[in-house]
Amino acid sequence: MKVIITENYQEMSEKASKILIDVVKNNPNAILGLATGSSPIGTYQNMIKDHKENGTSYKAVRTVNLDEYVGLTADHDQSYAYFMRTNLFDSIDIDLQNTNLPCGSASDLQKECDRYNALLENMQQDVQVLGLGSNGHIGFNEPGTPFSSVTHLVDLTENTIKDNSRLFSSIDEVPRQALSMGIKNIMQAKSIIMVVSGKNKAQAVKGMVQGEITPDLPASVLQLHPNVTVVCDKDAASLL
Repeated sequence: MKVIITENYQEMSEKASKILIDVVKNNPNAILGLATGSSPIGTYQNMIKDHKENGTSYKAVRTVNLDEYVGLTADHDQSYAYFMRTNLFDSIDIDLQNTNLPCGSASDLQKECDRYNALLENMQQDVQVLGLGSNGHIGFNEPGTPFSSVTHLVDLTENTIKDNSRLFSSIDEVPRQALSMGIKNIMQAKSIIMVVSGKNKAQAVKGMVQGEITPDLPASVLQLHPNVTVVCDKDAASLL
């Protein structure tokens, strides 16, 4: 596991975006595994800037996203489908037909998980972007999730609901469930890049990098992956 410590969120975002841009430049048909949340927004902004200034093309790129809230349609302004369009897809030349997320409004959620797993079987991520939950979750794989898990229905913990409530007008509006890639799906990626910032993530970063490998801290499984780069600001790295 390679750890890059940056001065602040801005530098973290610049370094992470450069890694992703290089993947696309080296392989115009790359499969990008993408994440949502506040952590990668700066990374995506830098990718947009590079696309506009340097012409890096995403026309042949395909994407798979980690997760989606249950009960929100793709046009809901808090859905992850909407997040990806407004924070990245609408500002680059990607074909939306080549972008994939679990469907949180599917009538049969198990069938939707099966569909997404079948998709991932044929779409190994060249690079998977991850954020890190303050409790060590990756995707919505909360503490206790088996390392063998594949795309599944998750009951969100109170901790995660609270973390995500800042994005909704009230905590009561935060969905209680999500569909998430499992840990096995994440670990199949050829390479993984994690972006982490903030002192509130420092304990999780320490456990992930230096702690015991345990389902109690899902991100600790990344110690077993051959190609992981963690890009974190000095606040997030403060306990290393």
